[in-house]
Amino acid sequence: MEKREKDRLLTEAMDEYGHYLVRLAYSFVKERTKAEDIVQDVFIRYYINLEKFKGRSSVKTFLYRITVNECHNHFRSWAHRKIELTNKLSPLLPGKDSTEEAALASEQSSEVAGAIGKLPLKYREVLWLHYYAELSVKEIAEVLKTSDNTVKTRLARGRKQAGITFTEEGLEHA
Repeated sequence: MEKREKDRLLTEAMDEYGHYLVRLAYSFVKERTKAEDIVQDVFIRYYINLEKFKGRSSVKTFLYRITVNECHNHFRSWAHRKIELTNKLSPLLPGKDSTEEAALASEQSSEVAGAIGKLPLKYREVLWLHYYAELSVKEIAEVLKTSDNTVKTRLARGRKQAGITFTEEGLEHA
């Protein structure tokens, strides 16, 4: 594949899916700049592996799968675990105010998004892919490398848990 063709495909993918991928990554990591970094890595991997892409799935599904994998890799990284440990220990340290927590809370402008954000990752990712990314059950199954029935079950349980969360938060159902 020629460089010009690869560049064209990358530009098209970035224009068409970039915003959606950032939203997907943000739903996992809850930090805008980290989500943008992850998506940048996704497009680098896409560009490098363009010749290996067989077209068995859509480009959208392929990019979503890479994004989900990159988000999972982020959570496994030492840098993320170190930040998590620091965040858990900071309330125990004297004289530390939680300005980071206040900044993170202000980023979550939507109460519904905040309630869904409290769900376990396996339900949160399925709900997000279904309602925000507007993927079908089959496409979600391809992205997450699970069966259609697993996706359906997670959707049902996620909806139920989100409903419970909405009730606890005193929110109306979306």
